[in-house]
Amino acid sequence: MSKSHLTVALPPHSDGVNVCLAELLQYKNQAVRWLPPAYSIWSQLNGLHQSRHKGRGMNFSEVRPYQAGDDIRAIDWRVTARTGKTHTKLFTEEREQPVMLLIDLSRSMQFGSQLMLKSVQAAHFASLLSWLAISEQDRIGAVIYNGLNVNECKPTARQQGPLHIINKLIESQQLALNSLEQPQQFNFSDALKRLHHLCSKGSEIIIISDFNQLSLNDKRRLTQLRQHNRIQFVQIHDPLEQGQTQFRGYEHVADKEQSAWLNFSSKKTRDSLSQQYLTHQNFVADIAKSLAIPLHYLSAAEPLLQQLTARQRS
Repeated sequence: MSKSHLTVALPPHSDGVNVCLAELLQYKNQAVRWLPPAYSIWSQLNGLHQSRHKGRGMNFSEVRPYQAGDDIRAIDWRVTARTGKTHTKLFTEEREQPVMLLIDLSRSMQFGSQLMLKSVQAAHFASLLSWLAISEQDRIGAVIYNGLNVNECKPTARQQGPLHIINKLIESQQLALNSLEQPQQFNFSDALKRLHHLCSKGSEIIIISDFNQLSLNDKRRLTQLRQHNRIQFVQIHDPLEQGQTQFRGYEHVADKEQSAWLNFSSKKTRDSLSQQYLTHQNFVADIAKSLAIPLHYLSAAEPLLQQLTARQRS
């Protein structure tokens, strides 16, 4: 990752490559800024306001005599028949739900041309979401995958949940950086399988990845997850993947899957990168659209909070 192209400052305590505790703990105090209904993380990412409680179920509370204005669909016919008087069911909204993150730290995520690696940005966003979840009194869990292992963090309430996830993110990122030459033992499909096993019905699932390993074979698993949960995709990208760079000349580029010398003075080179990215992006978008999964984007070339606040102002 070249430091010569930096145009913005790294977040506090971050070097853009490694992940440390202080770097991720800073989001604990930032979560309150994004609590609905004042603001929503998702409204900043896609420009549309989404209710925090959308999709949550209703828990049965009690039965009482029917009153004018009650929904007739809530009439309890068994109690009505037994007592001879019309009764209706009362429900309360489920306020707590598990929030499950799938965080991709695999080799293609260990790439960044300007500010930070895509994997580091994924860790930052995962930390913010974790603190936000417990601020909303939800349980937070995660599946963290780096190609060499898959870590499971069961949904946990209070700050134990985010702290567990943060520690696993630090371990997983360090292992990924130290083992770049080792063959990959787990892929995106394996991580989805673990996520499906760990998720309870009614979970909010957020998948943070570049989706470079997403395949049509994963659609079946995503369909199964989508039946009983709400899923959101957050795609992390880097400007160089889109052929966007101010550098002109030859540069050795590697994404830990492959490497090559590229001539960035050539418009053909830059257009080729842009076309490859567009093809991949269309593939991810088509799968997301077919499953009615919202797709959001974050860049590795700009600090997370800077991106969110910029969209908040616009």
